[in-house]
Amino acid sequence: YNRVWIPDTEEVWQSAEITKNYKAGDRFLHVQLEDGTELKYPVDPAALPPLRNPDILVGENDLTALSYLHEPAVLHN
Repeated sequence: YNRVWIPDTEEVWQSAEITKNYKAGDRFLHVQLEDGTELKYPVDPAALPPLRNPDILVGENDLTALSYLHEPAVLHN
């Protein structure tokens, strides 16, 4: 199960773990937020939420070393 970044109105981005396999055509992504809240996040198959980097890369000085380089990854790092 991968972790993704979900847009949030207060926190800007929230980390969430995917709890059910996503199949092409699914309208929702089943995720669990870090606080334990489970939700069905509506998704557009053409724009899935960005993947979260492994914890070992948190605090990396060189952003080019990140596996995934996007806005939430840079802000979190």
